[in-house]
Amino acid sequence: MHRPSVTAFAALFALLASFAHAGEVQLAVAANFAGPIGKIGEAFTAASGHTLKVSSGATGKFYTQIISGAPFEVLLAADDETPKKLVAEGHAVAGSDFTYALGKLVLWSAQPGFVDPQGAVLASDKVRHVAIANPKVAPYGAAAVEVIKARGLADAVTPKLVTAESIAQAYQFAFTGNAEVGFVALSQVAAPGKPVVGSYWLVPANLYGEIRQDAVLLKAGEKNPAAAALLAYLKSEAAQKLIRDFGYGLASP
Repeated sequence: MHRPSVTAFAALFALLASFAHAGEVQLAVAANFAGPIGKIGEAFTAASGHTLKVSSGATGKFYTQIISGAPFEVLLAADDETPKKLVAEGHAVAGSDFTYALGKLVLWSAQPGFVDPQGAVLASDKVRHVAIANPKVAPYGAAAVEVIKARGLADAVTPKLVTAESIAQAYQFAFTGNAEVGFVALSQVAAPGKPVVGSYWLVPANLYGEIRQDAVLLKAGEKNPAAAALLAYLKSEAAQKLIRDFGYGLASP
């Protein structure tokens, strides 16, 4: 009869010991990254035993909640300014912030063939409503406004704008047809392993400022090993592969 080796017993013991000390992370994540964090969270839990309690929404709203005492331990923002601001104001741990993804903006319609590869439809009379996330609280919404101005369409398109609370809601407006098109994240319409729904224009990066999405350890998570483990895991090859698979870029080391 085959007997497990001492090495196998030691590995099993180490695994069980790590799971016995497993913790939970209170995570605030930008709405555009809700899909990726689902997959990353599964892999993180499998590797560490730690679990994530995820809230997704607009980065600006999370900022307001955090400075008001919300118990989030890690923030995955849609920009790099909010984490830096939280560090400067004493709500996050100095030196813990880093860029985990570079966002990509698309103009998307739920209708196949509606959006052309050059985005010319944005100036068309076929478009009566354009969904964007609130540019005051959502970096992708601010990027959308930049694109509209860069295309010289501010006067024509601004009256057509339908402002959503977050990029997730902007996607819903376009998905349900309440807006013919919406400015959303590439990750929302081109998830790995799933067919692309509708049609989209991948907006050239030179039409809007770089969307650097930073992570940061918040003060509430400073003494939680699971929170530190999550931030370390985001830098791993496994996590970075998933981030790329969802259509994001990665910052240079």
